[in-house]
Amino acid sequence: MSAAAPAPQATPTPTATGTTPTDPTAVLAELFRAGDLAREYPRVRDLLAELPDDQLERAGRLLDRVGADAVLAAHPDTPLVPVVVTGHGTVAPLVPLLTAQLARHGLLLRARVGDFGGYLDELAGADGTELVLALLDPQLVFDQVPLPWQPEDVARTFAAKIDLIERLLTDSTAPVVLNTIALPRTFPAQLVDHRSRATLGAVWREANARLLRLPQRHPSVVVLDLDPWAADGIGVRDARLSVYARAHLSPALLHAYARDVAHLARARTGGTRKVLALDLDDTVWGGVLGEVGPDGVQVAETHRGEAFRAFQRVVKQLGAQGVLVAAVSKNDPGPVRTTLRDHPGMTLREDDFVRVVANWRPKHENLRDLAADLNVGLDSVVFVDDNPFERGLVRRELPSVAVVAVHDDPAGHVERLLADGWFDTLALTAEDRERPQRYREDGERRDFLHSFDSLRDYLAELGVRVRLSVPTAADVPRVSQLTLRTNQFNLTTRRLSPDEVAALLDDPAGTVLAVRSGDRFGDNGLVGAVFLRRAEDVLHIDNFLLSCRVFSRGVETATLAEVLRHARDTGVAAVTAEYRPTARNAKVAEFYPRNGFVRLDGSRFRHDLTDIPPPPEHVELTGSWPPGGQP
Repeated sequence: MSAAAPAPQATPTPTATGTTPTDPTAVLAELFRAGDLAREYPRVRDLLAELPDDQLERAGRLLDRVGADAVLAAHPDTPLVPVVVTGHGTVAPLVPLLTAQLARHGLLLRARVGDFGGYLDELAGADGTELVLALLDPQLVFDQVPLPWQPEDVARTFAAKIDLIERLLTDSTAPVVLNTIALPRTFPAQLVDHRSRATLGAVWREANARLLRLPQRHPSVVVLDLDPWAADGIGVRDARLSVYARAHLSPALLHAYARDVAHLARARTGGTRKVLALDLDDTVWGGVLGEVGPDGVQVAETHRGEAFRAFQRVVKQLGAQGVLVAAVSKNDPGPVRTTLRDHPGMTLREDDFVRVVANWRPKHENLRDLAADLNVGLDSVVFVDDNPFERGLVRRELPSVAVVAVHDDPAGHVERLLADGWFDTLALTAEDRERPQRYREDGERRDFLHSFDSLRDYLAELGVRVRLSVPTAADVPRVSQLTLRTNQFNLTTRRLSPDEVAALLDDPAGTVLAVRSGDRFGDNGLVGAVFLRRAEDVLHIDNFLLSCRVFSRGVETATLAEVLRHARDTGVAAVTAEYRPTARNAKVAEFYPRNGFVRLDGSRFRHDLTDIPPPPEHVELTGSWPPGGQP
């Protein structure tokens, strides 16, 4: 496998000697020495894009010395992730690794390191303002077993630790990250008979399985499984660090842990990607289609072809979980479609793609049009290509697109695609699995639109239906997901966990509305939510969000009109609302003024309910929250 192509950089900063460093770590160091690293923080993501772990640690230490406050002073919109790092042993070495991994995704870490061995106190005192990383290690168990010990002693000790942790989590809604504990060989090797070793392995795996099941009872808890990293050859323990520094997980395993936490933090801040845009030649199949023809591409039967088939299987797996798979290829469209439809060894077929874009335009232009066509932001797109020129051009022209480099050896394609967990989400919902089909239906809507002379006639025939209801318990994960993943039509971008949504549903002063929509082409499912809070005779809209799939069809205006009508009918004197601008939600900046609200200041609005517009004529409002209930 060839080395990863370095990420293209913005204009480098001249050094004191007049030269301009091109190595990313050298650029970072020079920015730090010049006092410019906070001001240039938006560049950091690209600088760190493909650095190896040892260099990421150095970068994290530099960023830690700059500090979150300095970055926020220069870039106040940078997403901040407050974290407490705690555990059984020494955990401070994790901080620079987290700093660098979060920076790779445009996030900013504010870390607090808990007292040595104080993870139980941190779990007991967690209040939800910080993401609690409780780092578990083998000594958590083996420091407590009697000497001499048997597998049964280990089982009892491990079970008691999990019992205690679970008791502390029982009434907590704070976000907590735990992890499974890999079993270093030094412990089973202390048992001289193989039967006892097997028993130890069994009780250890049973305890880890119990840890992995904790999120089923505690939705605010995430358990990272470290066994897959160990299975890939990462050492669990460094003997010298464990004995002398009480740091019981190896630096390599901490790097892997930090990478997974960064993916989790990105998902919690709305950074989960939705679209996987794939080059075709030497990315999805072997060979250049224009040279070898549809029958000559490699997708099976040869060693190289089997590697491409393995990649296609992974892409198909991702698509089955709601990832929108698209092709963006410099090719003639006819042969591309023929290959996808007719090649006998092809795993990915034309129906697996929500869009197939094949032409000779620059790929960054096609990606921009693809995002507009799917009605998603460019920051929802992951682009995979084997050509360093195409990758570099996309990075330069579309910096918010995530670019994945694959290279000459297709056996590495799968690992490179999955390395950064671009599509990781906290929980998968039924709507996720149905998303690709719904985007294909959107293509039918677009074709339907082109058959009309006016948008008004199109909407009149589309048959838009909107149903409002209070979410059920089964709806809570989807409502939470909407707050975490919706960025464009999200008036305040408040992110809520499932536990936080459930708590709002139980709040007598508040109401959560689930917004469902459909039309002649099918059911769009649960596409939006409105969070309401009543204080005396004023109703406040805490947040209003809607999936990008249903923009501009009247769903939002029909929903708001019903909220206003119901407020007036239940004795409310006024409705107030708030808009918090972000880099992603500018298109809804005037949503409230366009619908009759008066601006109170830069971010707050008020409607006195004297002139409530009716829902759009083309929208059928088929539901509401319970008649007579308070909004």
